[in-house]
Amino acid sequence: MTAICQHADSAADHTALLGRLKRVEGQVRGVAGMIENERYCLDILTQISAIKSALTAVEREVLKSHAGHCVENALASGDIAVQRQKFSELIDVALRRPV
Repeated sequence: MTAICQHADSAADHTALLGRLKRVEGQVRGVAGMIENERYCLDILTQISAIKSALTAVEREVLKSHAGHCVENALASGDIAVQRQKFSELIDVALRRPV
């Protein structure tokens, strides 16, 4: 597996992403508590939907960062092997996603 993309604004990007993920972590703990307390199923499902949306937003930001930095750098490098690797990585991730 390739290391996380390195770029000039990575510290700020990573801080923002980690903040979002900490909120998701709290939401997941909240859902666990709801289940333990036998809360109404639709309330639980609503929270699960919110968690999925939050994770999708994080995924979107990581993908934009990858395309804007790692893929862009690979294209600019002129190295066909690196370009193919980055393209292959994107395809592999896209094919793993549930439809």
